[in-house]
Amino acid sequence: MNTPIFQVDAFADQLFEGNPAAVCLLDHWPDDAVLQAIGMENNLSETAFLVPKGDIWELRWFTPAAEVDLCGHATLASAHVLFSHFKVSSDQVVFTTKKHGLLTVKRMATGYSMDFPADPIQPVPIPEGLSDVLGIEPREFFEGRDDWMAVVDAQTTIENLEPDFQKLKKLGKRGLIVTAPGREVDFVSRCFFPQYGIDEDPVTGSAHTTLAPYWAQKLHKTELVARQLSKRGGTVICRLKGDRVELEGKAVTFFEGLMRIGQ
Repeated sequence: MNTPIFQVDAFADQLFEGNPAAVCLLDHWPDDAVLQAIGMENNLSETAFLVPKGDIWELRWFTPAAEVDLCGHATLASAHVLFSHFKVSSDQVVFTTKKHGLLTVKRMATGYSMDFPADPIQPVPIPEGLSDVLGIEPREFFEGRDDWMAVVDAQTTIENLEPDFQKLKKLGKRGLIVTAPGREVDFVSRCFFPQYGIDEDPVTGSAHTTLAPYWAQKLHKTELVARQLSKRGGTVICRLKGDRVELEGKAVTFFEGLMRIGQ
């Protein structure tokens, strides 16, 4: 079976920036083991799988190691593929997901805007040994829906982080977000998910559902500009709307081709 596959740089203005995601368009769901094998074969932080269901698309995401409940950059990449390569006539596409229901992505003059559920966080004590994991002691520490979030004082601290990924795996949850006020944007971050096969994710859309509510409260504003400070880097515009977060970004296609599944 020849299956269309695309690789898209999400949250990117040009190629080789942002976060690359694979997007596979299927006509039915194969076994999960096949989806996981494709995710491992692609060896990107996420592979998105789409199956049409009437006017909407069923959407699932796999890292090289496991399925995840929510992925922002691969959702953005999926919408980009539908808008740019399948010539969707509407200005929005709707995805249905296993855990988070319907996710809507709108096409805008400046890129794409995704409507995601906000992640309410709770302050918790700093775990013992976290300073050994990060090499620094955070100012605040929070537990979110999927991730831990550590807050530090300065962008320079974020830039210079060198986590111990083997120790980080033992912290549990999906991963760790580290954030600080930005020099040229509202806030900056880096995101680490070694237990999911991704030591550092280049740009993490879902993490901004955790970051945006925190910084909106701290900065007393509901629209924020964020920058994730991985080597590739990416910009995310965040708008807090009650219990939802709009994440805006751009995307660029790197390649399109065909997968051969089931010779």
